[in-house]
Amino acid sequence: MGVKGLQGFVDHACPQASMWVNLKEMAKQHQHSHPESPPVLVVDAMACLRSWYTPEAWVHGGQWREYMRSLNTFVDAFSAIDIKLVFFFDGVIEQKKRHVWIKRRLRNNTEIANIFQFIKANGCQPGRNMFCIPSGLATFTRFALKSMGLDTISSLKEADYEIANYARLNGCMAILSQDTDYLIYDTVPYLSVNKLQLGKLTTVMYSRESLCRILCLQQTDLPLLACLLSNDVVPEQAVEGLKQQCLARYLPSDSRARQRKEVVAAVAHYISGISRSHDGLREVERNIQHTSRESLLEVGVRFYLLSGQDSPWLPKSGTPPGTDQHENATGPLQSILQFAKEKHIKAESSTVYKVLNAREVDCSNTLEDELDTELPGQAIVYRPARQCIYGILLTERNGQLGAAKSCPTVKEWFVYPGNRLQQPDLVPALLPELPGGTPDLQTLWLTEGVEVQKLRYCTFLACFGLQDFAEELLPLEPPTAVALCCLLIYVTLQVPCVDSRAVHLASLFVRGLSVLVSANSACGFPFKMVDLMPWEVFDGKLFHTKYLQSHNGCTMEDLLEKKDVLLQEFQKLKSLINSICVRKNRSIQSNPRPWVAALENWERPGARGRGGSHHMAQCEQRPHTSPFPSHHQGYQGRYPQPGPANRAQTGRGSRPGRYNRRPQLYPRY
Repeated sequence: MGVKGLQGFVDHACPQASMWVNLKEMAKQHQHSHPESPPVLVVDAMACLRSWYTPEAWVHGGQWREYMRSLNTFVDAFSAIDIKLVFFFDGVIEQKKRHVWIKRRLRNNTEIANIFQFIKANGCQPGRNMFCIPSGLATFTRFALKSMGLDTISSLKEADYEIANYARLNGCMAILSQDTDYLIYDTVPYLSVNKLQLGKLTTVMYSRESLCRILCLQQTDLPLLACLLSNDVVPEQAVEGLKQQCLARYLPSDSRARQRKEVVAAVAHYISGISRSHDGLREVERNIQHTSRESLLEVGVRFYLLSGQDSPWLPKSGTPPGTDQHENATGPLQSILQFAKEKHIKAESSTVYKVLNAREVDCSNTLEDELDTELPGQAIVYRPARQCIYGILLTERNGQLGAAKSCPTVKEWFVYPGNRLQQPDLVPALLPELPGGTPDLQTLWLTEGVEVQKLRYCTFLACFGLQDFAEELLPLEPPTAVALCCLLIYVTLQVPCVDSRAVHLASLFVRGLSVLVSANSACGFPFKMVDLMPWEVFDGKLFHTKYLQSHNGCTMEDLLEKKDVLLQEFQKLKSLINSICVRKNRSIQSNPRPWVAALENWERPGARGRGGSHHMAQCEQRPHTSPFPSHHQGYQGRYPQPGPANRAQTGRGSRPGRYNRRPQLYPRY
């Protein structure tokens, strides 16, 4: 979230509202004032991801072990001066902010398209000015921080609100973020992560008291100021007319060149002349443009009120923001929901609570080439697995989902090529094929024993259509190998000819790891979460190097650097994956890319390729046998058909209508 224009105003027109601080000295002062507890810095993790990812290579799928070292460096710097860190992550997207989320996702799609255009033209990674965080970074960072023993919290409401509220109620030292909403909340001091100098442990602290003094406002006026400037609750078009009126009254006609700089001061001047009352707010409401039946400004102002706070602009009665609307289960279902909620808050589960509580999930952008129609987007590739996960979570106690007409569906807000996110995809939950039916969550989550653990493993395999191969997969050691084989077999069954750019494939693989995490949570944690983390199984730059070498005729021995132990393990896993794929009616075929030699200079920054697009030889079209015969029946979402005929009919970027037939999930060649 954020207040439009406020950051620029504070940085350039109101320097008195910010000052450089030394965090070591700040911690000492806080400790002196609060001797009963250590100084706590609440970290808005989502605002810090870009600064935390310092490895040079980012386009290849992530340098995960280097990233772990970067996180350790950050944490150690604060530990050295006895500052305790508490990390918050976004756990939900509230409905009033969905339109903003969609707008940002569509903007990111354009940025990603530019990245792939650069790669095709230059054969090298773009500069940091085009930086895009690796896919799944937010998901895996939660587990990374938890593995370090750090307090990590996933929000149940708007994360900004929970951060501000937590910091205030717990007497924390400050909030580290890059979001002007923390200037609006009446909470602890707000520190800039963008200005943070980790070596010196200095940064800029913003002062809401100084801001109010300069603008001649009271702190209780700041929420209304944020709304009239526009934020994620009040859209810009609703208040644009009023802002222009404020400027016209505040500035003489010959000073309009300064109006962008003065808009904050002009709106503040307008607010200072209004009666601080609910009637005054209603008077302001009449001057803005919106069609909502409820008071837009009242919703916006109330959003900034933390626990126990009130506002002179609002009536005394009212419901606090973010009240749960879905937790109405009773009995055993309530205990299951409570268990999932606790796991969610502790950042030990990624999607389970959202499915159980609201039947709505979302996934942000992935580094995928929308013009590469040979390789579907990860949202489409992993949908069958997600449907099984939904089936496990929403199954009734008798292992059934109910009659076909009442089959539960989950709203998916997933970014993929052709999806303009105008509405969610309605994806039906489907039960995995298990002897005796799908076990209930009471058994999977709250029961212990050898047989239950075996049931968890088998249910996990069933999410990926591999339940018939449990005897071959489960004995593999370490457990990482089991999860890795599940993912590789699943991707191979969905994408039989691995013949697309390594950048896209790397993102597909890493997103697959997040699906493993969701399946592990739904099935009662048959695996330790650490075994499913990318730093245990994947290195983006290494993958890209090996990909290029293999397509240039490098032998298996050379790919594995002539290490006999690795060669034996590779042969064993390759044989197992090939065997299972054959029995699932999918033969793996090699299809070297003739143009890969042009990318041998990939790792040299600034190196130039041949220029232009690389055109791939087309494979003959193959018949498709789905490894998931029951998946997608009754699916009410949209699916971009990649075949040439469909592209001609719908045009690039358009969206086909809703289909009741099962969509084909295989790449067309």
